[in-house]
Amino acid sequence: MANKVFLVWYALRKRESTTITKILNQQNMKTLFTVALAGALSFGSFVANASEDLRALSAVNSNFKKINVTLNEGVGNAKITILTPAGKSLNSRTIRVKNENIMIPYDMNNLPAGEYQVKIATEDEEVIYKVETKERPIASADLPLMAYGKALDENTLKLTVVGLLEPGVEVKVFSSGSGKLIYQEEIDQPEGFSKNYSFDGAKSSDVYMEVKDVKGRSKTLFF
Repeated sequence: MANKVFLVWYALRKRESTTITKILNQQNMKTLFTVALAGALSFGSFVANASEDLRALSAVNSNFKKINVTLNEGVGNAKITILTPAGKSLNSRTIRVKNENIMIPYDMNNLPAGEYQVKIATEDEEVIYKVETKERPIASADLPLMAYGKALDENTLKLTVVGLLEPGVEVKVFSSGSGKLIYQEEIDQPEGFSKNYSFDGAKSSDVYMEVKDVKGRSKTLFF
């Protein structure tokens, strides 16, 4: 009888020991998982913070077809790479930032206007900026004077001037043979005008015109 009681007691103790072991193993696994998850989150936060730090210490902007990269004190050694939208490297250089902020200009005039990427990388961090270049518009004063001449018949010329920035055009008519000034006038007409000219004793092919606006733009017309 005593042996049976002992066997029952032993079986219960063994079952209890096994259950406790399982519970402890489960708790250990949960602890390890929690530690691993916390480590992963901490590493992810570190990487994110690193990128945010580098972004805070750098800037990229464009002015028509020029790109300026600014690196602030604290960046250290950084590699700057200019890439196409597809990721093809166009230019790469390493810059050392010491005790002051520096700006690195890039001239993009030999490349098409459009979107580019600028990658800045240090030993531990990396950021990518997107930037767009544009063609510089031609200033109105740099555009040629739009003046046109046409011979209507043997003795009549037509002058047309359009796209004036300000009223005021000087018209001079010269003899093609001698270069002598045979007629001159000022026309104060906003935006543009059209006018016919005819001269006694002179054919259309015997004269030429010089037209000049108040901006200094000029054009010579032959017929």
